[in-house]
Amino acid sequence: MSVLQQERIVFVGAVLILAAVVLLPFATLVAELAGSLVGGEAGAAFELLGSTRLWGLLGSSLLRAAVVTVAALAVGVPLGLVVARTDTPGRRLALVLHVLPGLLPPYLLALGWFHLFGRQGMLGSEASARLLFGESGAVAVLVLAFAPVATALCVLGVWGMDASLEEAARVVARPPRVLTRIVLPAAAPGVALAALLIFALALSEIGVPMFLRVETYPAAVFARLAGIDYAPGEAVALVLPLALLALGLLAAERRLAASRDYAVLGLRGAARPPLPLGRWRAAAAAGCAVAALLAVAPLVALAGVARAGGGFGELSRWAGGSVTVSLTCAAAAATASVGLGIPLAYALARQRPHARLPDALAVLGFVTPAAVLGVGLIQTWNRASLAWVYGSLAIVVLGFVARYAAVAIRTCASLFASASPHLEESASVAGAGYLRRMRRILIPLHARGLLAAWLLVLAFCLRDLESAVLVYPAGREPLTVRIFTLEANGPEPVVAALACAQVGLVAGVLGLLSILIWKGVRR
Repeated sequence: MSVLQQERIVFVGAVLILAAVVLLPFATLVAELAGSLVGGEAGAAFELLGSTRLWGLLGSSLLRAAVVTVAALAVGVPLGLVVARTDTPGRRLALVLHVLPGLLPPYLLALGWFHLFGRQGMLGSEASARLLFGESGAVAVLVLAFAPVATALCVLGVWGMDASLEEAARVVARPPRVLTRIVLPAAAPGVALAALLIFALALSEIGVPMFLRVETYPAAVFARLAGIDYAPGEAVALVLPLALLALGLLAAERRLAASRDYAVLGLRGAARPPLPLGRWRAAAAAGCAVAALLAVAPLVALAGVARAGGGFGELSRWAGGSVTVSLTCAAAAATASVGLGIPLAYALARQRPHARLPDALAVLGFVTPAAVLGVGLIQTWNRASLAWVYGSLAIVVLGFVARYAAVAIRTCASLFASASPHLEESASVAGAGYLRRMRRILIPLHARGLLAAWLLVLAFCLRDLESAVLVYPAGREPLTVRIFTLEANGPEPVVAALACAQVGLVAGVLGLLSILIWKGVRR
């Protein structure tokens, strides 16, 4: 078998698996809708789509996601520039603390702010409670939850820029001008990608709006699958506008990706001398300190409530097997995503024919609201012959892979695109086939980066609520779902302790990621 044939077989196999995971739920939804229309069984389910109140709810959800996106960029981009390219003291610690909430389920932050500013909170009053429980509170919590996405992608975009551009600008311009005229435009592709991701995540979020008593369109879908308004047929109809929106987000991302270099997320510019801020240094340090404080304040509140009420002592009894379930599902999904991502990312980085097709499929899974994916998974796998999938944790893993394979593919693509292909070419001349080059050269050479990709997908899976809450098998819920279901009726100290356990899991992953990134910076 020739080298080209080996590569094609592996690539096609990975594409088919990804297509089955991502497209099968979509295809099932289309078939369900078509069958209802042809058979005249649409009935009340499709009457919902004519409801003025429903479209108003969708409009308010879209507006909320847009406001969160703009505000998160306004917070995250300036902070990313300061952290990535200035001499601000404490910037690295501030970045780690600031990014932590971005890897947590946002409703945990809402719970922490409730213990601070709710009526009975540490700093609470009637006025603070009114602000927290409503649109303003929901937007503020989501901004603090998703601003780290903008910060992280801005930092990576800046670190991936050509150092010669900045060096030339520093000869004739002062640091603030270099930041705004050279560094910021270099980070623009990462910032644009952050905007798409934040909008998609904010639109999918159900935990924060439900906790803060704000109506949202995805929650209406959730109520028809897991609430008192159980009506799966109506849920199928309700996800139609969200599915169309997902296609629109995919089209926007494709336009962005067409002009984007996949090596932009490298670390080649991370070790450049920082730009001195002079008299602005103190203000930048204060901004970093505020960002870090806002990140840890709700987490400290959770720890205080858990400790004061003895929640940590009850942790193991109330957690049950949820921690093990979370780690098992997240690790399995991360392994599968990186395993699929390696051949697909290699083809993308080397600009092979049709390599952008699986990348688009993966992005579609990521930007699709979790409600659409959840309904599609239920309609696809909830059958007697497939009970071995639907009744096991495999259904949760499938949902995670469908949603987060894009994270693995893009991270691996940036690794491969930033590396010279000369070693592979030399091995090819010596007769090494595609699989042997992968096993002996590419994977060992990028082992640290591939581990970082695995940890990143693991963190996304650990924070996931929206996908898991709709499909988890009875009695085997992940920790995020356990906390979510106990929020209303569980003892507050125990719920806070479970939230701290979730923070501990994510903090461990973030710590390992930080070590890998800073080692890459120093190399």
